Amino acid sequence: GQLVQGDETGDTPLSELVKGYIREKFKKPGEAFLGVIHRLDRPVSGFVLFARTSKGLERMNEQFRLKQTQKTYWAIVAQAPAKPEDRLVHWLEKNEAKNKTTAYRKERDGAQRSELSYRYIKKTPHGHWLEVKPVTGRPHQIRVQLADIGCPIVGDLKYGAVSANEDASICLHARALEFIHPVTKVPVVITADLPSVAVWSAVGDPS
Repeated sequence: GQLVQGDETGDTPLSELVKGYIREKFKKPGEAFLGVIHRLDRPVSGFVLFARTSKGLERMNEQFRLKQTQKTYWAIVAQAPAKPEDRLVHWLEKNEAKNKTTAYRKERDGAQRSELSYRYIKKTPHGHWLEVKPVTGRPHQIRVQLADIGCPIVGDLKYGAVSANEDASICLHARALEFIHPVTKVPVVITADLPSVAVWSAVGDPS
């Protein structure tokens, strides 16, 4: 439910809250630098990654551009996919006015090629648990690609869910990110705990 970057709503975004934290913790006068490396749609849970220096931001953006990072998402979908694991390729086109993306199965002018792979983990009391690894990072990519194969994410009214979650979230969680630290060059793995809500508490152990 936390906005990551400012938009037309005028709500205070997470980026501004983190800047305030940095100014206070490190006693920085004036405006603190903060670069948004990885953002989330507002109803999605999981990790968010910021850069505290312009060099760190530049180097991390290059890793993402060269696909040298690995993102892992968990999703609970309403219907089980036809295949237990698969690679999905679509061409996505976003309508900025409606803040909604359309998926096409064939190349289309103005649409961006989008790719992800998924594997089925298990059935849960609220749906079917998938692990998703996006190759590209398009707006609403996981949401619309899964919806296109008949597997809308639980709670995601925008892309085909039949009902909303009580807290207005959707059951998509940015679980982990693997990358090389831009300064120390040490491999880093970030893992985000699941939200403490019933739909996730009921899933149990993924192994």
